[in-house]
Amino acid sequence: MTGLAGSHPALLQMRGIEKRFPGIIALHQVTFDVAPGEVHCLLGQNGAGKSTLIKVLAGVHQPNAGRIVFDGQDVDFSSPDDAIKAGIGTMYQELDLVESLTVAENIFLGHEQTRGGFSSRKSEQSKARELLARLGHPEISPDMEVGELSAAGQQIVSMARALSREVKLIIMDEPSAVLDSEEVANLFDTVRTLTANGVAVIYISHRLEEIRMIGDRITVLKDGTAAASNLLVSETPNAELIRYMTGRTISSIFPPVRSLDERTPPVLEVKDLVIAPGHQPISFSVRAGEILGLAGLVGSGRSEILGAVYGSTKAVSGSVAVDGKKIRSGSTVAAVNAGMGLCPEERKSQALLLDDTLIANFTLPSIGRFATAGFTDGAREYRASMEQIEKLELRPADPRREARTLSGGNQQKIVLGRWLSHGCRVLLLDEPTRGVDVGARSEIYQLVSELAGSGIAIIVVSSELEEVLGLCHQVLVVSEQRIVHRAPAGELSEHQILDLVMEGSTL
Repeated sequence: MTGLAGSHPALLQMRGIEKRFPGIIALHQVTFDVAPGEVHCLLGQNGAGKSTLIKVLAGVHQPNAGRIVFDGQDVDFSSPDDAIKAGIGTMYQELDLVESLTVAENIFLGHEQTRGGFSSRKSEQSKARELLARLGHPEISPDMEVGELSAAGQQIVSMARALSREVKLIIMDEPSAVLDSEEVANLFDTVRTLTANGVAVIYISHRLEEIRMIGDRITVLKDGTAAASNLLVSETPNAELIRYMTGRTISSIFPPVRSLDERTPPVLEVKDLVIAPGHQPISFSVRAGEILGLAGLVGSGRSEILGAVYGSTKAVSGSVAVDGKKIRSGSTVAAVNAGMGLCPEERKSQALLLDDTLIANFTLPSIGRFATAGFTDGAREYRASMEQIEKLELRPADPRREARTLSGGNQQKIVLGRWLSHGCRVLLLDEPTRGVDVGARSEIYQLVSELAGSGIAIIVVSSELEEVLGLCHQVLVVSEQRIVHRAPAGELSEHQILDLVMEGSTL
């Protein structure tokens, strides 16, 4: 844990911040401060106002009322550039990188390194290399196009971009969402180096265990107000934080794992599936009502296995069958027609129609059911969507609302609700709670458990080992696109899984 900067005056003071949008008060009388060299953690459920508060600080939004004092001066940031020039760097959860530019070009975009009035490519590459090494990733080349990097690699570039300026305060919005445990450790080392040099950090995360490892103080937002301020990390238990965030006590976010009838035949059968040339064949099955977890590090091949099963990538050989009927390899249409559904890792770019209504999102794979003689029955679509909204407890309960206006947790519920509406036999969930707060996680876990209870076979891919162990019946440990171990979830621990992954990567 970092050392709080004792008697030093606050570097940042936000007093009575108000922000209103048409029909909504996003922030109401929020007070927040950060000391030099401190990690101040900002918690809250999706939609609590965290993103709005940091966008006010970063100059993206202008407050309707309130006062901001930074480094002893009253400030009024009319643009993000004003905040950057003052010494405030921001790493957004939604990465703002240009995929067609190189790593170095992205890092210095907007403040290009010049020599004699001309952009200095050599200087940018040298400084980019230093920043990447500082973040523990010297293997990332400054010459690479960002679009060629993994999601985790792109996150590292975003960090380097924020650190490329002389910052006094850095805002980190869910920085660990796509990182594995080793990369998170590198991130924390970087944070500790920053705070040791007096840089303040605002750290936003849904992972309470991270707060314990890196934070000094905590402020909790709920419904646009500060439900709790300046809580000491060392003195505030998780149960209390959850109560501030959700307004209720959650004894366990995982529902009880339902028992299975061993005589139940498999719904999904994967036999000798080779997902890439030269790789070992993969075989497993999932019964009705069973939740199977795939555990492993980022890049271990978990998502690739799901892709081959679902048909978004064509397997080299092997077979996938639902209820005994083989599915044509490399065909998502065949998979959906066989009763398979997928909730992908990147819900915003891969699953949702963000600018369309909830109705369009819910009925996307089932649109044929609402058509007669070539015409869509809008009234039936509306009723079906409203039924899902009530079942999933989405708020606001407006089927004609655009999907992008909902919180991350509610957006994930939409993707799940899509397959509920369609009706499926097999559901594939890739990182189902990424970027989702603890209250919404509990609701999603309960929904997944209920889906399994209705007889659906479910596969869960997650970087959260606690999630795999708490939600699943069986676990397959994956390393380098191979299954290196399988066991009931109750017979494994997080440490055992990590040991198995490391052993598997050396075979």
